Amino acid sequence: MNKRNCRIAAIQMVSGPRVEDNLAAAARLIADAVGQGAELVVLPEYFPIIGAADADRVRAREEPGRGPVQSWLAATAREHGIWIFAGSLPLTATVPDKMRNSTLVFDPFGKCVERYDKVHLFGFTQGDESYDESAFIEAGNQLITVDTPFARVALSICYDLRFPELYRALVPVDLIIVPAAFTETTGRAHWEILLRARAIENQCYVLAVGQGGQHENGRLTHGNSMIIDPWGEILDRKAKGPGVVVAELDHARIADVRARLPALAHRKL
Repeated sequence: MNKRNCRIAAIQMVSGPRVEDNLAAAARLIADAVGQGAELVVLPEYFPIIGAADADRVRAREEPGRGPVQSWLAATAREHGIWIFAGSLPLTATVPDKMRNSTLVFDPFGKCVERYDKVHLFGFTQGDESYDESAFIEAGNQLITVDTPFARVALSICYDLRFPELYRALVPVDLIIVPAAFTETTGRAHWEILLRARAIENQCYVLAVGQGGQHENGRLTHGNSMIIDPWGEILDRKAKGPGVVVAELDHARIADVRARLPALAHRKL
């Protein structure tokens, strides 16, 4: 099926511990993106809640197919007639003390058409800064793409960005999304480099949307949400704070890059 061009948007947030406040903030930013012509909108990782501790996210998890966050997503997609890629929200796991970190995709009719559970779980230690997602998250085990009228979209979440074989298993795609809550430490060092590499090597658009700023729990996230074209050029970005990043997904641009430098066709592995 031929895909048509569209405007795509990343919704950068600085989520806190109160779900209702985060949904209200997301609603305002989505309305802003729609006002700029966006038809496909992506929210960041943990957009509904970043609490004082990892356990707060586990307590906030919903059963797949029901819950206030999922109801809000369905209603918002219907209200604006847009595709919403809900960066990630906590869903129930197969064990009682853990969660799945999941992207849900809603079509313009408010139907949830796909789900991706984060496969790669972040671990990092440097001085007093330490993270171990495996302590409270149950990893997913399936790689997912979604077909929309505008693009074939590869789903990933945050730490997945460091594993290029994930994306190679899914190409060719028109768009990779990377909702994230990158730490300031790792983001400052690696975020932009990795994102531009994924766009260049897969010759597609990359939409990366982060949590971006100082959260109530004291955590500092890197932000720098951006949209990158298949040549690795950054089309729009936002460094810190809540806001919207918007750009055109242009299929002629994808075709031109792949025709001039047919790297995907030259693959041997």
